[in-house]
Amino acid sequence: MNILFLMTDQHRVDTLGCYGNPHVATPNLDRLAAGGTRFDRFYTPTAICTPARASLLTGQAPFRHRLLANHERNVGYLEDLRDDVFTFPTALADRDYQLGLIGKWHGGTHRNAASYGFEGPDLPGWHNPVDHPDYLAHLARQGLPPYRISDPVRGTTPNGNPGNLLAARLHQPVEATFEHYLATRAIEHLERYADTGRPFFLATHFFGPHLPYLLPDAYYDLYDPGLVELPPSIAETFEGKPPVQRNYSAHWTFDTMPIEVTRKLIAVYWGYVTLIDEQIGRILNRLDELGLTDGTSVFFTADHGEFTGAHRLHDKGPAMYEDIYRIPGIIRVPGAAPQVRHEFATLTDCTATILDLAGCDPAPAVDSRSLVPLVRGEHPHWPRELLAEFHGHHFPYPQRMIRDDRYKLVINPESVNELYDLEADPHELANRYPHPEFHAVRSRLTRRLYDLLRDRGDNFFHWMTPMFDIGVLDHDPTLSSFEPGGAG
Repeated sequence: MNILFLMTDQHRVDTLGCYGNPHVATPNLDRLAAGGTRFDRFYTPTAICTPARASLLTGQAPFRHRLLANHERNVGYLEDLRDDVFTFPTALADRDYQLGLIGKWHGGTHRNAASYGFEGPDLPGWHNPVDHPDYLAHLARQGLPPYRISDPVRGTTPNGNPGNLLAARLHQPVEATFEHYLATRAIEHLERYADTGRPFFLATHFFGPHLPYLLPDAYYDLYDPGLVELPPSIAETFEGKPPVQRNYSAHWTFDTMPIEVTRKLIAVYWGYVTLIDEQIGRILNRLDELGLTDGTSVFFTADHGEFTGAHRLHDKGPAMYEDIYRIPGIIRVPGAAPQVRHEFATLTDCTATILDLAGCDPAPAVDSRSLVPLVRGEHPHWPRELLAEFHGHHFPYPQRMIRDDRYKLVINPESVNELYDLEADPHELANRYPHPEFHAVRSRLTRRLYDLLRDRGDNFFHWMTPMFDIGVLDHDPTLSSFEPGGAG
């Protein structure tokens, strides 16, 4: 089984037609979903690039692989995986797979994709590396103009300085964009792999639609801002929420820009999604033309979501809202009937799924479950809740989250905890944690999270042991018994 793995960065699930957006043109991803399995409740293990990508590589939760932050703003965590950590490309190489990775790596500082056996140009960093020699050589060969932007969109930071760049006009034709370049490189690898007769795993990791949204006019102005319905959570007041969320709103300068700018930014983000969809279409069409479709499983997902003004925020950060934790999840396996699944699944589950499809043992991907039974229409016993975690960006900020069919609990050790009723409050505006009528729900989810963290070996549970109602102790929280008859 060949495997084509397509991934975007910072991609809202509600920008795809197949997930219900009536305005954004995503015909190629919609076609992929129509022929495969679309997961309605697909999540990232953590809403930040490097840790999420390391979880895909290893099949491990972030607390276990310990690559917890993007190196650009590292706060003292590891910057590369340990040498003894299992990674799925090693297992695939043992089965004679050709391994290719085109695009964003962002999986470590000193170890790049080639360190794990992947072919392809080494493209470091968190955003399109438009000064990369391979990209510049590509432009030169095609006689295409270099990268140039104008009309930058920025807010104002609390100290009066210009904020982060959010969007700008890109003065290049679509053929010169970095997204078109990545698709071209992926197609070249497909053509080469098709001639070998050996199985392949080819990943194409787009750097977008991560901000800043830098697009040619045709995509920058593709969607009328008048079509944009502002997210209801733009009414966020941060009342009863962790103060860090208000701080992040100020950092991302939301209140310093007119609301019309927010509408335009969302419309431009939609244009970015369509540009990437078109490039994915080029890859999928070439897969068809090469006669590889019937022997190739295709994945599409993202590392995490994006706020685009939701909760008066941009980017991502220490707030475990659906906007940045729920992501697209589409898998098309030859012979499997099209369907929509509602089980909780995660980016980390892709690891065991890849191994399963390649005929490898998925067991070393210890925090990952193969989705193959779900894709094949089976109904195995499946977890009824989802766990996620966060460790910080700009500064350490540990969080753990559990959600079930209706409720979400977020534990913030240095701040207020959060409880959301996703049925009554799908936009997560009202923190129900202190409400007495939610005591039973809060207690149930707290105990369940505590048990799951202990079972996993996530030492976050140590803080919960003395601080929350977790029932009678069945272990010694001090890690050493000092008194006869003490807990143990």
